[in-house]
Amino acid sequence: MKTSSIHDSANAARKTGYGMVILGIYLNIPFATLGMIFSYPEILRRPAGEILTRYVGGGPVLLGVWYAFVLAALAMVALAWIARSMGLAAAVAGILAGVFQAIGLIRWVFVVPVLARSYTSPNATAATRDAATLVFDALHAYAGVAIGEHLGQLLTAAWVMLLASSLGASGHVARWQVHLGHAAATLIVAGLAEGFATVLPFDPGLWGLATPAGFIALSAWMVAVGITLIHRAALPSRSPASTRSNA
Repeated sequence: MKTSSIHDSANAARKTGYGMVILGIYLNIPFATLGMIFSYPEILRRPAGEILTRYVGGGPVLLGVWYAFVLAALAMVALAWIARSMGLAAAVAGILAGVFQAIGLIRWVFVVPVLARSYTSPNATAATRDAATLVFDALHAYAGVAIGEHLGQLLTAAWVMLLASSLGASGHVARWQVHLGHAAATLIVAGLAEGFATVLPFDPGLWGLATPAGFIALSAWMVAVGITLIHRAALPSRSPASTRSNA
């Protein structure tokens, strides 16, 4: 028996497990806080002028919460790298998902504050406000909807689908956990319809609820799988002792 290989596998599973539990919980903190202080994510579909005005009203606290959200996306990059031994394709998808989401989110930290101050300045002219809203709308459509939401969510769904399948095939998790991961990924993909609704004339209706439902399922999946991996990581370390006692 290759005890070093068993130890390395158990160590990777333990790190991945702790990472999934922590990130699964942490993701909900900035998301829920933004919902309370900024009406997120509903406000994303409001007029640019309203969003910029609300942003200024949020002050440094709102900027800090957005930065915490950026850190969550970067933590996903780290988690995907830690879990690379459990599926290389999943690791690549997870790393790219975290990078794209961070690119989309970080505009709220370094670009939107500048536009918000320009828009709400007492000395702002109508032309200044028009320019600020135009830049915001363009940036929101490209960095937000296209990169952060569309590509970020698509790759997040791919990461979940691939990792859940890999963990299921290797026997690391139960079948229901695989199904939960697949369901979360499916809901996240279905939620992409809302992004297309920003450029095509249709009402996404209930499809607009798919993304938040998908990320709730994602959080539950990450915590459940993380706990399972942490528990199973301890089993190989006891196997040699059990083998010797039975010899």
